[in-house]
Amino acid sequence: MATANNIEHIALREYAEKAYLDYSMYVILDRALPHIGDGLKPVQRRIIYAMSELGLKSVSKFKKSARTVGDVLGKFHPHGDMACYEALVLMAQPFSYRYPLIEGQGNFGSPDDPKSFAAMRYTESRLSAYADSLLAELEEGTVDWVPNFDGTLREPALLPARLPNVLLNGTTGIAVGMATDIPPHNLRELVNALIHILDNPDATPGDIFKHVPGPDYPTEAEIITPKSEIRDIYRTGNGAIRMRAVYTQEEDEIVITALPYQVSGAKILEQIAQQMQDKKLPLVSDLRDESDHENPTRLVIVPRSNRVDIAALMDHLFATTDLERSYRVNLNMIGLNGRPQVKGLVQILNEWLEYRIATVKRRLNHRLDAINHRLHILEGLIIVYLNLDEIIRIIRKEDEPKPVLMKRYKLSEEQADAILDTKLRHLAKLEEMQIRREQDTLSKERDEIEKTLASSARMKKLIRQELSVSAEKYGDKRKSPIIERKEAQAMKETEILPTEPLTVILSSKGWVRAAKGHEIDPTSLSYKAGDEFLSSAAGRSNQPAVFLDSTGRAYSLPAHTLPSARGQGEPLTGKLNPPPGAEFIGSLFGEPEQLYVLASDAGYGFIVKLADLYGKNRAGKAVLSPPKGSRALTPKLITDIEKEYVAIVSNIGNLLIFPLKELPALAKGKGNKMISIPGSKVVSREEFVKDIAIVNEKQNILIIGEGKPFTLKPSDWKNFIGARAHRGHKLPRGCRSVGKLRVENTG
Repeated sequence: MATANNIEHIALREYAEKAYLDYSMYVILDRALPHIGDGLKPVQRRIIYAMSELGLKSVSKFKKSARTVGDVLGKFHPHGDMACYEALVLMAQPFSYRYPLIEGQGNFGSPDDPKSFAAMRYTESRLSAYADSLLAELEEGTVDWVPNFDGTLREPALLPARLPNVLLNGTTGIAVGMATDIPPHNLRELVNALIHILDNPDATPGDIFKHVPGPDYPTEAEIITPKSEIRDIYRTGNGAIRMRAVYTQEEDEIVITALPYQVSGAKILEQIAQQMQDKKLPLVSDLRDESDHENPTRLVIVPRSNRVDIAALMDHLFATTDLERSYRVNLNMIGLNGRPQVKGLVQILNEWLEYRIATVKRRLNHRLDAINHRLHILEGLIIVYLNLDEIIRIIRKEDEPKPVLMKRYKLSEEQADAILDTKLRHLAKLEEMQIRREQDTLSKERDEIEKTLASSARMKKLIRQELSVSAEKYGDKRKSPIIERKEAQAMKETEILPTEPLTVILSSKGWVRAAKGHEIDPTSLSYKAGDEFLSSAAGRSNQPAVFLDSTGRAYSLPAHTLPSARGQGEPLTGKLNPPPGAEFIGSLFGEPEQLYVLASDAGYGFIVKLADLYGKNRAGKAVLSPPKGSRALTPKLITDIEKEYVAIVSNIGNLLIFPLKELPALAKGKGNKMISIPGSKVVSREEFVKDIAIVNEKQNILIIGEGKPFTLKPSDWKNFIGARAHRGHKLPRGCRSVGKLRVENTG
């Protein structure tokens, strides 16, 4: 390091490191974290002090908030006016602070939108009665005073809090490399815990937990965190608290009467309405916000029918909306040693009691000094009445009576000044009696203070009494009940959706739609030019529909999300991502246990359960593996595996029928050979499977080709029954040009 022309040269790394560390410590100690003593951040402390200096006590008239903010910025806190005003507003919001420090008049925001408060020029404010617990002992020598930012004024380094405000109102803050999230608590519960510690200095977390069962937020919503978890939070200083809304049932309607801390009713309704709009919550038919001044929270949810399970519906809403919310707990604060630390509850209460005992000792010593000073003055005044004539003569005759009086009667300078300042009317006999009474009173008070300062038991008794008085004055009942509940579980989509019968229809160009009911004739629907009916399947609206492409991949879509059959549908490629060149060849829909035959035109196939085809990927799921050069065929539904046959026909007219149970049941793969087709011919595509059908002994097989359909009755097609993997038999010469196989019931 070198200097030249009064310029100091420092390595950039050293300068940046020091500057950032200084900034970090400033943010931690002077902005973001509260002090354990009064539970306030510097800006909050300065607002409270500035308002007390303006005379804005709880019994005073309101003053414009802009006046307060101006004083705070001009005298103590040279930062942004809006940041300062927001801190003021927060301390005045009864839905944000458990025990508000400020009373507001005007628009100070609402639970739905805490930041909707009016500008500071419109609102008025004053300190609340509870703020007296922070300020009452301020002028009694209880705290250190430090210069303000420009050195022209002095401000308190801390406020002499009579109660552990750090836990009563809690706070949140983000510093550099650390944060704090302290929940609010109930005043009476904390005072009981403090009194217990005063009586039992070795109190354990278990002992304190009997008095402080958990946080107490400014809302009547339930705290549902298990007691064991709350106990761990108080032991370690870290964890999370879960809150759940409270609801009642009025006739067939659900009425929410309390919301978790800082949760907006409007946002809740928006979240539920979004689920309804997305067709994910058909169990609800209507929502209403009936909140007013008499009922600050009254949200009405109307179920679709009286058959809806209210408990299950609310459990779903707790899991999917802010009706249940988690709050981080991080008991990080600046301790008496001036350092930030995450503390357990017992440590916080013990350390705060240290602060309170030190504050009371300073108050008593300050009062003791004042009493001794007054007694000293009274001793001098008594001399006046014992030597009244002589003192009057000295004052009349002497040019400098003060030193004469001091020498003659051995007075101090203060006593002499007090005698010379005494008015003539105070020389009456009655005044002497009042002075002696005051001496007696002050002497007794001095003796009591000295005894208290000398005895830790008397000191604890005094603090215990003062805590009890404060609890009686400011305390109230717990607002947030602590009730253990089971973890909320969102209902499965299949449980929420109505179970209406649906028919899924797929066209040859890959357009899909869903029609209500199972009676619809899909061939009678209108299709786009050049398009036609390909496949249909029947199921219910709460089941997934599965689509198979020519490469053997299966794709799943919730059936209730498919477009209505009133139109011409939508292309599946808008919802799914099949590989290039792949075509959709069939639809599968129904109960998960339903069986289908999957086959390739190379003559291989197997039986698959519908549930094995379900997937969530837009790119599908590889199920059937067709040999090289072949493609998948339209899947066929199985009705009775024990009584049905597989009919398989090739493009050159070879038909083979064999018992269905000869096919293996697989989840995926190539499958077993169904009909013998020479391998070389598969690649060249000279011979391949044209179609398959599932048939029973009471059904005809229709062979559809270029001409009129050819019908094989059961007595006819039984001649084509053979062993699986054989070549089969040739169809009659007139029906060897096969397009498709169809099945119809006989008679």
